[in-house]
Amino acid sequence: MRAVIIDAVRAQPEVREVDTPFAPEGGVVVQVKATGMCRSDWHAWAGHDDIAWPHVPGHELAGVITEVGAGVERWRVGDRVTVPFVCGCGRCAWCAAGEAQVCPDQEQPGFTHWGSFAEQVALHAADTNLVAIPEGVDFATAASLGCRFATAYRALVARARLTKGEWVTVVGAGGVGLSAVMIARALGARVIAVDRKPEALALATDLGAEQSLVADGRDIGADVAALTDGGSHVAVDAVGSEQTSSDAIHSLRRRGRHVQVGLLPPVDGHPRVPMARVIGWELDLLGSHGMAAVDYPEMLALIESGALQPQRLVERTIGLEEAASLLPVFDRTSVAGMTIIDPSR
Repeated sequence: MRAVIIDAVRAQPEVREVDTPFAPEGGVVVQVKATGMCRSDWHAWAGHDDIAWPHVPGHELAGVITEVGAGVERWRVGDRVTVPFVCGCGRCAWCAAGEAQVCPDQEQPGFTHWGSFAEQVALHAADTNLVAIPEGVDFATAASLGCRFATAYRALVARARLTKGEWVTVVGAGGVGLSAVMIARALGARVIAVDRKPEALALATDLGAEQSLVADGRDIGADVAALTDGGSHVAVDAVGSEQTSSDAIHSLRRRGRHVQVGLLPPVDGHPRVPMARVIGWELDLLGSHGMAAVDYPEMLALIESGALQPQRLVERTIGLEEAASLLPVFDRTSVAGMTIIDPSR
């Protein structure tokens, strides 16, 4: 099969012919119909994750099962499926409790093993991790759920417990940030979007942001406080840098809730966080790491009903060759919204 191969940290990705994967015990092989390109893929390429090289990236995917391994009970060849980017082992107490997103023995396609920037991908613990794609949902839309949309959904619904009428500041209007804007608006919240790029803020406004702020060195916290009479109830850092995390935290009102979604690469050991503000204002700092398969039905029901429309976030679809060229500069891309890869192109 064809796949995007990276030979070492920051090496130029190349499309090559590689061996077709086989279904592990309890797992399946999926023919990839659509897979998203995410900033997390760039972090892996840049060496911010513990990756075994050579490597195939890609963790947001949707497709059709082509092979079923021994012991799989719920799935058959031909089933249309997607999968969370965090795949639980299916054996531990966390998986049994429906919390596979924090499984200590988790697998992550595109990180712990070869991923979905390929024509086919092997997935583990299928009965725990696979999610059936409803007939009314296309593959590109389903692929957009696996990391960014599902992560934003759980961050706001399960972690921040955002309620109608609350203010939420979303820092970063990329895939996960725009997902958060759309979901927050659907929940009846009032949204402020923050980004460096005017075109990303324009899309955030179209998706429901009530206010937008250009991150051009201004005091984001002070601007949000002025707009909201004291600060947001909830803030989301959807980028993952010291500055964006600090901006999100400083945008909160006293007793506010911050959700860290963007990955923070280490700086001098660990990223610096404004803990004096956290302590003095009694802020809640919450991590959010994807969403388990068992939690997908509620989100999928809202998508089928039309209340949530993640397909609006898909900005463009490209092939594997273009994906290989784009990945090293993805942290600087000017495209707003999501980039989907179709391996058949």
